[in-house]
Amino acid sequence: MIKELHINNWKSFDNSILYIDPLTIIIGTNASGKSNILDAFLMLFRSAMGLSIQSAISGDQVTTPIRGGSEWFIRKGADDCTLSVLVDSESKNFDYKYEIKLKRNSEKSVELSYESLWIVAKGEKSQVKTRQLYYSVGEGSPVMVVYWYSARQGKPKRIDMNRAYSTLSQVDKLPVLKEIKEAAAIVKSALQDIFILDPIPSNMRDVSLLDGSLRSDAKNIAGVLAALNEAEKERVEGLLTKYLKPLPESDINKVWAEKTGLFQNYAMLYCEEGWTESQKNIVDASGMSDGTLRFLAIITALILGKEGSLLIIEEIDNGLHPSRAKNLVAMLKELGAQRKIDVLCTTHNPALIDALEVEMIPFIQYINRNNETGNSQIKLLEDMEMLPKLLATYSVGELMTINKIK
Repeated sequence: MIKELHINNWKSFDNSILYIDPLTIIIGTNASGKSNILDAFLMLFRSAMGLSIQSAISGDQVTTPIRGGSEWFIRKGADDCTLSVLVDSESKNFDYKYEIKLKRNSEKSVELSYESLWIVAKGEKSQVKTRQLYYSVGEGSPVMVVYWYSARQGKPKRIDMNRAYSTLSQVDKLPVLKEIKEAAAIVKSALQDIFILDPIPSNMRDVSLLDGSLRSDAKNIAGVLAALNEAEKERVEGLLTKYLKPLPESDINKVWAEKTGLFQNYAMLYCEEGWTESQKNIVDASGMSDGTLRFLAIITALILGKEGSLLIIEEIDNGLHPSRAKNLVAMLKELGAQRKIDVLCTTHNPALIDALEVEMIPFIQYINRNNETGNSQIKLLEDMEMLPKLLATYSVGELMTINKIK
């Protein structure tokens, strides 16, 4: 699992660290840079999946570009940008650190200029020494020259690589030490297990083809639920009903997906509302509210997501009534812990922040702009100098509203 994201000269950021916890909340005003963090995760995910560096940033025939594309991925005034992650190795002695540096070449295309993978010792008592497993050189060259740890004295092993793709995505095919392959596999898996969920209710209201995995916009939620085997489908739909029940004003008796179409290869999402014991109403997705559909998408992503993955949700409370913020927070904590999925979400809803309560303050990070440089910066809320004194008078949500979090 990813423990930290380090950002250097990426978009609006100068040099910042984002810490990943079981539930991480990012707050900040509009244009503070929250979305740029999500773009950094998207870039790392795409490169780990084997997309070319150019396509990961600028898009291609099947991939949409990252916001701003190749014109805006490097901070104005900088020559290159670096993204790195600290990944849990599941060992008590060490973690892995992966770093990738990007730049624009003379033709204004995106180019990989440096990449490395490290074993990083955990503390002074670790039985493992910090060491580099591989690093690359060869800026401006048609190939990326990569040097590999060989456990022998002398010069490291050299392999010339295709610089269009990240080295990390190619390690499993190379003649290198088993230790390096295992490390690269863990880091690559952690990056591939990033899921950025951005439910679009208008896309969720129609029938969808049966499918095996949820898309980022959740347009195929009905197809994913209907494709489950009968026992799993019953379990998942029971959980959806359980967590959705407190959300609307009316009671939700049941949520389910049903196959439809001549060949039963499409599906539609339904729910049964019960205003009274005698008055029940079945509604399909076309009649459900935006908030209900978004909430269902979030629950589904948590229930069906891969154990050890990172679920990222932008503006998580969008379309949700403030009075239901506590239900949302409780669901994120409970399902995230049960499924062993880390959840990272952005918000600027004071009601949601207040629903987190004081014990969650260490897991809230805020983003603002440096007054002198205009660069985005990430700060831990608990490190804010005046926080204890301000909390004696205001809640964290109120501090957001009156713009005291700086």
